[in-house]
Amino acid sequence: MRKNKLRKSMLIMGIGLTMLGLGACNKASEDTTTVTELDSTIAIDTSQNGDADANTVQGEDEVVEIVLSDSGITVDEVAVSSDTSESVYVANDIIYYETGKDFTYGEGTEADAHDSEEALNHTVVHITKPGTYNVSGKLSKGQIAVDLGEDAKDNPEAVVTLIMDNADITCDVAPAVIFYSVYECGNDDADSASKDVDTTEAGANVIIADDSTNTVNGSYVAKIYKPDSVVLSEDKAEVVDSSKLHKYDGAFYSKMSMNIEGGQNSNGVLNINAENEGLDSELHLTINGGIININSGNDGINTNEDGVSVTTINGGSVNILVNGDTGEGDGIDSNGWLVINGGKVTAQACSDSADAGIDSDMGIHITGGTVMATGHMLDRIEDGGQTYAVFNFNGKQTLEETVYLKDESDAIVMEACPDNAYSVMIYSSPELVSGIYTLWSGDTQLANQGGTMGGPGNNGMNQDGMTPPEGMEMPEGMEPPEGMEMPEGMEPPEGMEKPEGMEPPEGMEMPEGMEPPQGMEMPEGMEPPQDGERPDKPEDNNGDFMNPNNQGNYTQEKTYEFQINEGANMFGGIS
Repeated sequence: MRKNKLRKSMLIMGIGLTMLGLGACNKASEDTTTVTELDSTIAIDTSQNGDADANTVQGEDEVVEIVLSDSGITVDEVAVSSDTSESVYVANDIIYYETGKDFTYGEGTEADAHDSEEALNHTVVHITKPGTYNVSGKLSKGQIAVDLGEDAKDNPEAVVTLIMDNADITCDVAPAVIFYSVYECGNDDADSASKDVDTTEAGANVIIADDSTNTVNGSYVAKIYKPDSVVLSEDKAEVVDSSKLHKYDGAFYSKMSMNIEGGQNSNGVLNINAENEGLDSELHLTINGGIININSGNDGINTNEDGVSVTTINGGSVNILVNGDTGEGDGIDSNGWLVINGGKVTAQACSDSADAGIDSDMGIHITGGTVMATGHMLDRIEDGGQTYAVFNFNGKQTLEETVYLKDESDAIVMEACPDNAYSVMIYSSPELVSGIYTLWSGDTQLANQGGTMGGPGNNGMNQDGMTPPEGMEMPEGMEPPEGMEMPEGMEPPEGMEKPEGMEPPEGMEMPEGMEPPQGMEMPEGMEPPQDGERPDKPEDNNGDFMNPNNQGNYTQEKTYEFQINEGANMFGGIS
């Protein structure tokens, strides 16, 4: 049997990558990226290694060839087995959310459910032993499932590397690729968690082969309860406690920390088309190379351990378009930290929801690479990294014109043509240096209105601002505006002075003891926020979304100059 040999250095390497500036109108679903040369030690030796028995992992340097086909799958040129003791076998046993179940089964609705006939039409290619597996060919209804057993999580030898080499996999009822159980190099201890993680030894690894185009079309599995964990209310009408048996939100999913690499040239493409979320890891995700295009109904990338997970991008090209099929979705959403050290990131949140291009619960750190993110919400970006600029627009921006940022010599520094509507645009690049810039939409020069909350060293807005009314959460570290007083008889939130003459808008419920205002109207359709909930974005008189950090309260005169200084730069009221 023919085997390709693979150098050990290929398994997991950090790749340094210097990216070019963003081109105009790059689409998340197209390979239009130009990648510079990589400094990488990854190499593939394509010499032959003689014959061997099929379905047996030969050695740590050898690659098992899996060729997908609707007419018959082969492993090292031999028809795949259905024997569960083999390292690769097939079965019609996909995990999915079943239709016709009652509320004690799980949290899904009928929209999330599938019947057994639909599920049984899917072929699962099971990988059960450590090794490197080269996957090519097409599977119209199926899944690649990696599961090395219940003890794999604690076994450093339980490592699987998937080489995606012109593979095309479609799954209509669950993720198309899923790592169930491999070695977990990290832990979920929130007390010791930080943004600095090393996933080099992770058990879930993906390499996007050079000169390949891979497509993954995947669904998801809504939360299914462990049957013996369900506790019902006294009237038996609802579930009051339960444990999770299954829940897999992404089309390309790992329950363990996962690494994604490119080949030596990092020009291989992985397209992920997702019914719900795109690329998910339950703990950490590190991207070092390759071209990853994600078109998703919800979050493009999600790492979902609260206060622990880290999404790290060191290289490659990541292009995300949230198509809004679910009505919401961030471009990148980390429930812990988001760290961008290199590569190129283009992330577009849903057009019609209060979501962000890049979002993180514990903080966003941009130390390198080129980042273009658009959405309708701004999440906190930490100081001390690469210079960035945030442009807050007056209302929702249409998709008719390319946006340019030009330096003093009229050279184009930033060029973007988002597919989704947005009111917040974030840009960071090594090319963004201190100086005077102008912003353009097509041939129209845009004005910078400035803002009442001017940040140090720039004429825009910073992220420090107001303490909210009771029941509305503010980002960590925000302080009340200087000189703001509350009306007579009204007690402000703790640490906030009363603003002179300020009254709440008509129709908005105020905290207990506060009187409703006169003469100030809320945008149509806006409701007061509930405890712990992110408020829906209101629509302005033109039906456009208003940026929460951009309510049109600006005192500075218009200027067509954007002074950018080293560090954080925030501009509001752009029109």
